[in-house]
Amino acid sequence: MTSSKQALAQPAASADAAPGTPPGAARGAHGRGTPAGPDSWRSRLYRWDMKASPYAFVSPFFILFGAFTLVPLLYTAWYSLHNVQLSALDHQTWTGLDNYKNLWSSDFFWNALKNTLTIGVISTVPQLLAAIGLAHLLNYKLRGSTVWRVVMLTPYATSVAAATLVFTLLYSWDGGMVNWILHFFGVNPVNWRESDWGSQFAVSSIVIWRWTGYNALIYLAAMQAIPTDLYESAAIDGANRWQQFRHVTIPQLRPTILFTVVVSTIGATQLFGEPLLFGGVSGSKGGSEHQYQTLGLYMYDQGWIIGNLGKASAIAWSMFLILLIIAAVNLLLTRRLRKSQ
Repeated sequence: MTSSKQALAQPAASADAAPGTPPGAARGAHGRGTPAGPDSWRSRLYRWDMKASPYAFVSPFFILFGAFTLVPLLYTAWYSLHNVQLSALDHQTWTGLDNYKNLWSSDFFWNALKNTLTIGVISTVPQLLAAIGLAHLLNYKLRGSTVWRVVMLTPYATSVAAATLVFTLLYSWDGGMVNWILHFFGVNPVNWRESDWGSQFAVSSIVIWRWTGYNALIYLAAMQAIPTDLYESAAIDGANRWQQFRHVTIPQLRPTILFTVVVSTIGATQLFGEPLLFGGVSGSKGGSEHQYQTLGLYMYDQGWIIGNLGKASAIAWSMFLILLIIAAVNLLLTRRLRKSQ
């Protein structure tokens, strides 16, 4: 009888514990002055794990960003205030803002900046206009639309070296297809590498060929997100496809157009591979007369050909400041666009 009463008393004692609470926790809670022991240590470890785990998961990004982006950026800023030669990295002479003053008075810097802006405009405007047109065509039901999308993305997947090599052969002085077409229509051949506008047009055509399909797919994704009710309402009002494109598609694409303009402008500011490979031996100079030398080529020429790392660092930070100005203009236009909507 005594054992049966004890057996009945045990479940009653354990019933005092909350659902899901270990039996040992309930017994420990009734004892006064009894140390919590391992349970409190586990709870502290659990709280610490909940707080620290998110930071541990994202820490690899910040470590890599700091090691390969932030530290080189700050080190480049330090170099831009010194006279540093590639052949003697241990010998640095403090010059302050002299490198920036030399850039301000350098004709080569302003020529590179002018070429960068010119090539940027020549390559960006036709590229984005063609991308909007192609996206508008693909937005309608076409046979093999998936195939056409893959074909449009192929130039973007092609390497810069391969694309530039093909265009170099097309723009060749002797035997190039472009000059052959011009001769067929009675136009004198053009020396695309040596002429001012010809070389800039040739470099811009490489950029247009590589990036038009990529931007077209961005516009296509934005067009497919436009509600069909807007097109149906416009069609009921008697608007044709061109009017629907002007009054429905373009207004809805304004944020996307602004994004592609900013991204293309940043890419044009950093243009390097296409003019370097197009120029061949004189690629780093941007031609014999620096006719298509961009800021990227000018920085490369000063840093790795001439060996003046201090001046090259000043050019890099000048490009960075230009990109900050572009970002500020983008932010201002975005805010005004949101207010207008």
